[in-house]
Amino acid sequence: MKAKFLIPLALFVVLIGFLAVGLNRDPHEVPSPLINKPAPAFELVQLSDPQKTFSPESMRGQVWVLNVWASWCVACREEHPVLVEMGKLQMAPIIGLDYKDKRDDAMAMLSRQGNPYLLSAFDADGRVGINYGVYGVPETYVIDKEGIIRFKHIGPITMDLLNRKIFPLLSELKKS
Repeated sequence: MKAKFLIPLALFVVLIGFLAVGLNRDPHEVPSPLINKPAPAFELVQLSDPQKTFSPESMRGQVWVLNVWASWCVACREEHPVLVEMGKLQMAPIIGLDYKDKRDDAMAMLSRQGNPYLLSAFDADGRVGINYGVYGVPETYVIDKEGIIRFKHIGPITMDLLNRKIFPLLSELKKS
């Protein structure tokens, strides 16, 4: 008779344990299967000059940051001043990936709010974003000298995140 009540109680305790673990996780740190794997290769035209292209291969030998953004993205506009400040510090080149956007809208946003990017690749149809496992914009990746993704952040970058995680990681990766 007691066993009848113990099984549901044990299942309830296990369920509460899973819930507690889930509630203590940061929703911006979704585990990515791309961490510690080569960044997906691509070649896209540049936002500012459709006659020029960009490929991650051109960044080989440098630690760099890939920021997926769009002019239609409210959170990207929230994050943008932080990226501008990050760009001024020149810790690493910031490459933008303009995701599912209109070229004129994206150029207007950068003109109004400042351009933190060394360049932005123009991913009009979102295919490159899909290869990077983009859940939504903004998303930010830190890529090492060998082209390996070492960090992924979903959502807007904050100064706290830069100081606590991204800048120390960039410094560490530059040394190796």
